Amino acid sequence: MTWSVNSTSKASAAASKQPIRLHMKIDSIRRHALSLAAVTETPHHHFSSFRVRGKIFITVPPDEAFMHFFVGEADRETALALHPEFIEKLLWGGKVVGLRVALANATPAVVKALVNKAYETRVGKEAEARTTKSPSARGKA
Repeated sequence: MTWSVNSTSKASAAASKQPIRLHMKIDSIRRHALSLAAVTETPHHHFSSFRVRGKIFITVPPDEAFMHFFVGEADRETALALHPEFIEKLLWGGKVVGLRVALANATPAVVKALVNKAYETRVGKEAEARTTKSPSARGKA
């Protein structure tokens, strides 16, 4: 998975001393997420959520300025280290549960990668849950 920003864009922004401002639109992210197998968008309290087979992998607050991605710890730490300018930890009850991404400063390729990684994380958890609940997985006939 690619987490890095195009180095040319970074160099150009550094040379001009201006931050990279891409102002991502939720619509392009929505189209990408909904193009993935079995994904739906449904309300989650006052948020919007993207789900695969009913399980949430992304939430979007009402103002659509941020997105919350639910990824595994290794992917979370990698993204935080590489993109602190627009990614921070998402806390729930003092526990880190995912990533909070500021869309105004986000790089489209990184956001798309996060959509894919959150989707893969949820699909993987679902497959793991089905395997561990299966009688044949436990050695029963």
